[in-house]
Amino acid sequence: MFIKELTLKNYRNYEDLTVQFENKVNVILGENAQGKTNVMESIYVLAMAKSHRTSNDKELIYWDKEYAKIEGSVEKYNRSTSLQLVISKKGKKAKLNHIEQERLSQYVGGMNVIMFAPEDLSLVKGSPQIRRRFIDMEIGQVSAVYLHDLSRYQKIMQQRNHYLKLLQTRKQTDQTMLDVLTAQLSEAAGKIILKRLQFISELQKWAQPIHTGISRGLETLTIKYKPSLDVSEDDDLSKMIRAFEEKFAKIREKEIDRGATLAGPHRDDLLFFVNNHDVQTYGSQGQQRTTALSLKLAEIDLIHNEIGEYPILLLDDVLSELDDYRQSHLLNTIQGKVQTFVTTTSVEGIDHQTLREAATFHVKAGELSDDNRGD
Repeated sequence: MFIKELTLKNYRNYEDLTVQFENKVNVILGENAQGKTNVMESIYVLAMAKSHRTSNDKELIYWDKEYAKIEGSVEKYNRSTSLQLVISKKGKKAKLNHIEQERLSQYVGGMNVIMFAPEDLSLVKGSPQIRRRFIDMEIGQVSAVYLHDLSRYQKIMQQRNHYLKLLQTRKQTDQTMLDVLTAQLSEAAGKIILKRLQFISELQKWAQPIHTGISRGLETLTIKYKPSLDVSEDDDLSKMIRAFEEKFAKIREKEIDRGATLAGPHRDDLLFFVNNHDVQTYGSQGQQRTTALSLKLAEIDLIHNEIGEYPILLLDDVLSELDDYRQSHLLNTIQGKVQTFVTTTSVEGIDHQTLREAATFHVKAGELSDDNRGD
């Protein structure tokens, strides 16, 4: 899979841009604050219908304009796929092969991307929310059903939290509606956690040998899902639903006192262990970075295994954050098999055949120039 052409209209600091890319490594060079990351982000947004940098869509729209539009032509399964996303103050409209999609969950997955930016190095040591977002974004790319279940869970939880607040403030005393919402939430939660457990099992399968390779055989990586109740991958859906119903029955009074849902996928976490030691608490910065890199490289193989195509890899200013050995391992992994975008202020000091053979582009003040024309 690769993106052949990208068109931006009123996106961030790009008023009008059309650029062709090659199915190899594409290096985007430029000083900071010129628009390198904006190009990278636009590819991510085109694929995921949301930014990795902001939850405020208005920030994506060029100053004083009504809308932003991103279009892409993607080669997938040996045929051309057209994607279009229009972002306005009214919301988002997504088209796949010129047909508007009713739900974004039907659109996501038309193009698969993996983003690796400096903030992803905080995947291990950052907050549980960062790790939950990582899980949700990656599963969502290969499972529209998961995105649908997640959206349903979030809506039910909002309704349930609202009702718990009414009970907390005594504006409501009848708990029948809480029973209905709890049953609905338990079912949605069970589906989400079952899929997450399966995903983590697959992720570990791919990440473990990569981590062992980067650590020169000295370290073994283990990934564990930490749910807010006692369930495992061996449990079926009905058992998970029962476990949630029992958990909510136990903590009902506590939830009413707090006016909030205190168990479920929105409170779960991921744990990482290297040689049986918790990397988040006891790991060195090098071990934490190796773990984050292993996860990102594992995603490439995992998505390829799921859909039969390699995803597009976006490396946003991350090479400079890695030492020479980790840089080489990363570049060796992608060489010749994954369309990759690299943003950097300079390629000096990165001596690798992959970058020597790359297509290069320069960015300055929202203008992108193609250095490969006329070759």
